[in-house]
Amino acid sequence: MAITSRLVAKFNSYYADRPILTIMITNAILGGIADTVAQSLTAIRQKALRQPGGVNKDDFVAIEIHELDKKMPYSAGELIPSSKLLPPPFDFERLTRFMSYGFIMAPVQFHWFAFLSRAFPLTKTAGFAPVLKRVAFDQLIFAPMGLACFFTFMTVAEGGGKRAISRKFQDVYLPALKANFMIWPAVQLLNFRVIPIQFQIPFVSSVGIAWTVYLSLTNSSDEA
Repeated sequence: MAITSRLVAKFNSYYADRPILTIMITNAILGGIADTVAQSLTAIRQKALRQPGGVNKDDFVAIEIHELDKKMPYSAGELIPSSKLLPPPFDFERLTRFMSYGFIMAPVQFHWFAFLSRAFPLTKTAGFAPVLKRVAFDQLIFAPMGLACFFTFMTVAEGGGKRAISRKFQDVYLPALKANFMIWPAVQLLNFRVIPIQFQIPFVSSVGIAWTVYLSLTNSSDEA
């Protein structure tokens, strides 16, 4: 508890001096954590698929990942135990891409959240209506654009061109957007109503670790 208090105090101190840079570094770290988790889950998934007899019924994690595999299956070539076809133990380039995206997007998020706070201020007499307006603006405007930026950035960073971007949008954009609408309105409702403004982006990024894991798995599944 004392460590948490010191971390919060340090964050507040850095945020007061250099808010945008603090958010950029925080986002990059959390993005790196998310992709590390995603790559670890991918390794567990591949190990479970390659073991004799398939997924062990007693392995809860492997079973959960196997359920995901039904939605995003590997091609037959990926399951051949050849060193040329197996991925590296850890993809540091992919980790760098996720950290870079979090770092670059942080200023955009910062100014967007500041705009929402100015446009829909919370008052003692009107506390819930402005929150609903913030959530509506965030989900109807920023979320679709943010997902578009994510898949475009990742595809370009992976060396893809216009055709690869078009394929990415055709295959994964709409499913990801639908998943976004199932999760993020509730998260942002809590965020805008309860969380202090300096912690709103870190809160979103922290909750977003699971979301970024999903995006990471979705993005990588389309590369197959």
